[in-house]
Amino acid sequence: MSTNSTTPLPQKLAAVLESCLYAADLAAAERFYTEILGLALHSRQEGRHLFLRCGSQMVLLFNAAEASQRGDLDIPTHGATGEGHLCFAMPEAKLAGWIDHLKRHGVAIEKIFDWPGGGRSVYFRDPAGNSLELASPRIWGLDDS
Repeated sequence: MSTNSTTPLPQKLAAVLESCLYAADLAAAERFYTEILGLALHSRQEGRHLFLRCGSQMVLLFNAAEASQRGDLDIPTHGATGEGHLCFAMPEAKLAGWIDHLKRHGVAIEKIFDWPGGGRSVYFRDPAGNSLELASPRIWGLDDS
């Protein structure tokens, strides 16, 4: 792969379209992400994956044992082992309400962290053990609205 920095980009990357986590129990993952986090189910393939809408982005949940095998479509396989991480942007003023919501649904809050440069993060786990975070975009110096 060339690392020639003088070649101009065809277009600047401006957003993440999809992010992926892995879960063996997709039924439990679907309940958690739709009923507790409020994401909308876009589509599913039983035993293989869930595709969920999160605003203008997608959250993909794959069963690694299945997604690491060639499927019907001729696209590269997907697969990872271990716990992943995903952070959802949340205005800081809304975090307290989310903490209460998660606790009411029996979701343990793993850590609440106030960042030295501003902003706050709330960490918790999904049923597959993935580390999830709700954070003010201020942690990265971004607009908090």
